[in-house]
Amino acid sequence: MADPALAPSALSAAFSALGAFDPAPLFGLSLFPYLAFLWWAWRCGRFPRLALWGFSATLLFVLVTIGAALVALRVYGHQLADVDPLHGGAEAFLTLSNTLVLLGFWRGSISKPSQPGQ
Repeated sequence: MADPALAPSALSAAFSALGAFDPAPLFGLSLFPYLAFLWWAWRCGRFPRLALWGFSATLLFVLVTIGAALVALRVYGHQLADVDPLHGGAEAFLTLSNTLVLLGFWRGSISKPSQPGQ
């Protein structure tokens, strides 16, 4: 059985190592599965058109966020989360894309009456 006195220091070391990890490469890599999803979603023809535009607008949010983060760092010397007008403006694009997805699926559910037994 492990010594309980060692557990806090091991946990602290694990958290320190995790805190030193730079997640930036993961964000770039996450673009590829999302692009694959978009390609499939547009090709399968089973998504409402407005929802597809919303999913695609998420890429616009990513681009706007990257631009806003660069401006925040170079002009204000802070990260994006610390520059409220830029952060709020970038998040507005996420709100727009989410709203398009929601309205697309909502309109799609209204226009197709449910069949009995479903």
